[in-house]
Amino acid sequence: MPIYEYISEHPEDPERSCTVCRRVFELRRPVDRAPLERCLVCKNPVRKVISRVNVPEITKPLSVSDAKAAGFTVLEKRDKGVYEKL
Repeated sequence: MPIYEYISEHPEDPERSCTVCRRVFELRRPVDRAPLERCLVCKNPVRKVISRVNVPEITKPLSVSDAKAAGFTVLEKRDKGVYEKL
């Protein structure tokens, strides 16, 4: 199940948000369910926040031998529209 992040529609107004929805909170929900519309604690409106995606960083470019070891076919351009397999 994916993790979704929500925050209050009015995080700076203590009358319209609680301590839970005043800051961003996470909730695990099935993909086929509609987005949460109200805070589970105070029942005030909340909105879904677009969060960062966790993507691993590649520290160095892959070499030809690394690409081949990973199962890729490596081609090099020789002429216009002509590629040679390395």
